[in-house]
Amino acid sequence: MERGMQGQPLALEEGWLALDFANTVEWHASEEPVESLHSYADLIGWARDTNLISEAVAGRLLEEAAERPADARATLTGAIELREAMYRVFAAAAEGAEPAGADLDLINEALSRGLSHLRVAAHDGEFRWEWDVQRDSLQQMLWPVARSAAELLTSDDLSRLGVCADEDGCGWLFLDTSKNHSRRWCGPGCSNRAKARRHYARVKQAREVEE
Repeated sequence: MERGMQGQPLALEEGWLALDFANTVEWHASEEPVESLHSYADLIGWARDTNLISEAVAGRLLEEAAERPADARATLTGAIELREAMYRVFAAAAEGAEPAGADLDLINEALSRGLSHLRVAAHDGEFRWEWDVQRDSLQQMLWPVARSAAELLTSDDLSRLGVCADEDGCGWLFLDTSKNHSRRWCGPGCSNRAKARRHYARVKQAREVEE
């Protein structure tokens, strides 16, 4: 189970932090994607909602961002660039295609920056991974995201990675946990649209035959 930077379990929709981050755009594969990260505060909100950071850390980071607006904007830009690279790599992997080298390079660069802050810590006689945040880094929520992307790409779960097959370009990434790997849509909405299209096509074809 992936955990937040304070060790708490993450609240994830698709089971992997990297997938949830890549899905912060709706209709990702369409001509008009719907962005959810419009500001650094939005990035903090996502990290807080997934339990990646605590309320206290979120508050400190927002205060830091207010004092360093240019750095906060640069962090948001970098986060979106990382997300898009991750999305393209994941989508390629789901389709059995080779990812672009530049996208992998970007993920590896983020991974390298993040791993320099990863430590082994002892707690009550047990050892665990822990993020070493010596000061409030505006980019800290991206460290576990990059690590999650690397772990997913090298895990057995990669074979279950799917992209919603909705014809309008939903593009939602999901982990197919069905026994026969038969999942095609992200959820009932896209599945029902596909069923409606098939029904309409059958009705139209029947009418054309009658005519």
